[in-house]
Amino acid sequence: MEQNTPHRRRAHYSGRYPKNFHEKYKELAPEKYGDIAEHVTAKGSTPAGTHIPIMVTEILDVLKIRPGESGMDATLGYGGHTLEFLKALDHSGHLWSTDIDPIESVKTENRLRALGYDEGCWTVVRTNFKNVDRVAADAGGFDFLLADLGASSMQIDDPSRGFSWKTEGPLDLRMDPEHGTGAAERLKELEEDELEGLFAENADEPKASALARAIRSAIRGGKAPETTTDLRNIVYTVYGLKEETPGRWVPAGKRAGEDPLTAAKKACARVFQALRIDVNREFEVLYEFLEKLPDAMKPGGRIAILTFHSGEDRLVKKAFKAGYQAGIYAKIADDVIRPSSEECVRNPRARSTKLRWAVRA
Repeated sequence: MEQNTPHRRRAHYSGRYPKNFHEKYKELAPEKYGDIAEHVTAKGSTPAGTHIPIMVTEILDVLKIRPGESGMDATLGYGGHTLEFLKALDHSGHLWSTDIDPIESVKTENRLRALGYDEGCWTVVRTNFKNVDRVAADAGGFDFLLADLGASSMQIDDPSRGFSWKTEGPLDLRMDPEHGTGAAERLKELEEDELEGLFAENADEPKASALARAIRSAIRGGKAPETTTDLRNIVYTVYGLKEETPGRWVPAGKRAGEDPLTAAKKACARVFQALRIDVNREFEVLYEFLEKLPDAMKPGGRIAILTFHSGEDRLVKKAFKAGYQAGIYAKIADDVIRPSSEECVRNPRARSTKLRWAVRA
């Protein structure tokens, strides 16, 4: 005799619209509630659990993909760029996509496989894109390649991943949460001078010294930051704010210049960026990738790289310039290409993006 499972109503959220990530069940199921996703996007926001691909038109103009070619999307993410590349190949040729995120890459692969892109035209490799040489060896070299170096919106928006200072969650920040050391443990490993260097070098943080001192003081006092909110509160305090009531921060005293709360929020973005770069060894990975990149490309192969902060852009610019001077690249971008103002209105997360390109000799 079958037992009837009692129906459970979905937990209702307060207010007119859901605020918490896991309450946004309609945004998290765009295949079922497509009108909701379109509404959220039209307002200039990214639907929860998704990612809007950046500078698609400009990238396609640079890569000039033709059916029959082989290519690589070095950072699969939500699959927006990968899908456009697969459309351009039109089931002729082959695309390799890499990603180290064991959570989001599986979702993306399942979604795109359901659209008819099987292993005959598309291969997903769960590896760091610094291993471009290994993937290229299997592929026989690439005619085109994209590396989008930004974190995916799915990672940023999900509180359980610990990427955002705006929501409560574990202080983690790992692209691959199954390996490596999370941000909370990493902070405990670093001495004050090392923390200061991390914030200064990875994010140009003006109060790097004071922040490093405050973090080390909290750790010594048995109050090491374990959550995103813990670290945010330290940053707020260093920037002259005090918690008047739970969750309400106000200036501790009169100050000239920029509003302290605005300044503190900007500092949080920089501090979390600096930590994310360190935890995921992003500069080391990019160095290795750029070193191996030329040998992964076929003669005449086109490369596009999206960067999101000055440190990344400097590395890419320097590598492309050195490669051009050495005759490795036949052409490189004279200057960065930026997203249009219209795209930045539709997708504010595109604002800091820079696109550079190169063509293999």
